Amino acid sequence: MSSGSAIRGSRVGSSPMRPDERSEPAPRREVTYFCAGGHTSVVRFAAEAALPDTWDCPRCGQPAGLDGNNPPGKVRVEPYKSHLAYVKERRSDADGAAILAEALAKVRQRRGE
Repeated sequence: MSSGSAIRGSRVGSSPMRPDERSEPAPRREVTYFCAGGHTSVVRFAAEAALPDTWDCPRCGQPAGLDGNNPPGKVRVEPYKSHLAYVKERRSDADGAAILAEALAKVRQRRGE
């Protein structure tokens, strides 16, 4: 009884070690994007694909555009807000007190107080 795989040195779904001589890669084009941090990113697209206006810079994460002289501005990062912070933006302290009083009145009514 043999131990091991019948196909040694390969795995399921692996590609050939070298490109097939009978096929050609799809035509591509290289597009350069520029970010406000001074970084350039070269991205390859299929020749017939539509180009996006912006691309996220892989170095700083800011948006990058096609115009090297006028790159898009930096994105303002919003700080994390809790659920309570969003509620406080929508409601004043007086509104909160009124809602709490209404909820307590309903609870007291159910209890028969």
